[in-house]
Amino acid sequence: MDPFVNDYASRARAMVASEIRGLFAVAARPEIVSLAGGMPYVSALPLDIVGDMAGRLIAGRGAAALQYCTAHGDPGLREQICEVMELEGIHAHPDDVVVTVGSQQALDLVTRIFADPGDVILAEGPSYVGALGAFTAYQADVVHVPMDNAGLIPEALDEAIRRLAADGRRAKFLYTVPNFHNPAGVTLSAQRRGRILDICASAGLLVVEDNPYGLLGFAGEPLRALRADDAGGVVYLGTFSKTFAPGVRVGWAVAPPAIRDKLVLAAESAVLCHSSFAQLLVREYLCSQPWRDQLKVFREIYRERRDAMLDTLGAVMPSRCQWTRPAGGFYVWLGLPRGLDAKAMLPDAVSSRVAYVPGTGFYADGQGAQHLRLSYCFPDPDRIREGVRRLAGVVAAQIELRGGDSGVRQPRASAGPVGPARSRAAGPSRRWRDGQGASTLPVPASVTRMASIGQVDAASSTASSGPTSACTGLDRSSSFSRK
Repeated sequence: MDPFVNDYASRARAMVASEIRGLFAVAARPEIVSLAGGMPYVSALPLDIVGDMAGRLIAGRGAAALQYCTAHGDPGLREQICEVMELEGIHAHPDDVVVTVGSQQALDLVTRIFADPGDVILAEGPSYVGALGAFTAYQADVVHVPMDNAGLIPEALDEAIRRLAADGRRAKFLYTVPNFHNPAGVTLSAQRRGRILDICASAGLLVVEDNPYGLLGFAGEPLRALRADDAGGVVYLGTFSKTFAPGVRVGWAVAPPAIRDKLVLAAESAVLCHSSFAQLLVREYLCSQPWRDQLKVFREIYRERRDAMLDTLGAVMPSRCQWTRPAGGFYVWLGLPRGLDAKAMLPDAVSSRVAYVPGTGFYADGQGAQHLRLSYCFPDPDRIREGVRRLAGVVAAQIELRGGDSGVRQPRASAGPVGPARSRAAGPSRRWRDGQGASTLPVPASVTRMASIGQVDAASSTASSGPTSACTGLDRSSSFSRK
């Protein structure tokens, strides 16, 4: 019993561990194929060169690297950040940039300066679990806006704003991950970007654009950022966690001057200042290393792993499953057949030596029970294939348990290069194979507890009504891959 349970602030009482945090201990076991965490493949970096660079930094500039700095961030690094953002069409002044402890701190600071308890924040459904955690910590009410394969739906956004106005409420900002979405894997289409900005401008609604994966697209040039077309109405968040290394914990926010000043003050009160060493290390990396070439290395690695996942999903996953086909980033969003619950299924998956993140973790309102997130960024292609095969066996067993067709098929040959999403046209056949050689493992109590909570979530989701109840996962009008 916690002796201080009655002394916590109300915002602390609402703090709970995320779905992903609860999986870390399980997913780290070597016999588990983890398709759960979004860990970048940092082994692709020239680690010997990075190590030498860090040593030279301490030897040559140690007095500065180990000293305090300002909460605004190192001026030289802010100049380099502006150069990086030019790849996405953003032309900013270094003074517009605030360096943060990863983009997660930027999210926290933006929410801190805008959201009072009970204020509304609009966010895509599903949405990044770290953002939901930040919003919840400040006791904001999250209203999800549906997505489809082309990203956030403008008409749904306009409807959400109007519905709030009819209730006498107004959102403080729209939070969006437009490129290679976490967890959905989809990208906001070029045709919709201007429409989203127009809707928000008409409503006087700030846009918070979170773009950790924008430089990790698998084809063509980087997409133009929302911030590039509306410098006065968009706060842009970026990070080096995906394009360099998450361990350095360096991100940034680009904001209009008045918001920037508030962010600097909030950062000072939160951390006084950020790590001088981490900032100077990133600055040196950008100045002295071929970072654009390293981006190409990352893209090719992640493209190969994405292809391995999509090909194997197409070969072995039960026919009524459907999934997105990301053009970049780290994630695939998988929809299960009706009646299956991803959180309730997780203990069986762990017993079959595979892990994923249940979809309920990406909603603030209990939706997502029929969906799960798969990550392809860290395991090698063979490991990904094996993990998907194990998962397909678990799903097949769940379908059979509920009276579905128990037929098993051998995997077909790969369908070849990844192309456009296939249609959702229904078919009568149910084809799958189960995992091979998966011995039963003891299921940790934490995972069992998560499943129990998932059953409650699923029941409440089924019982819910209103316009959002039919939007579990991406909008039903979207186009998915399926068998």
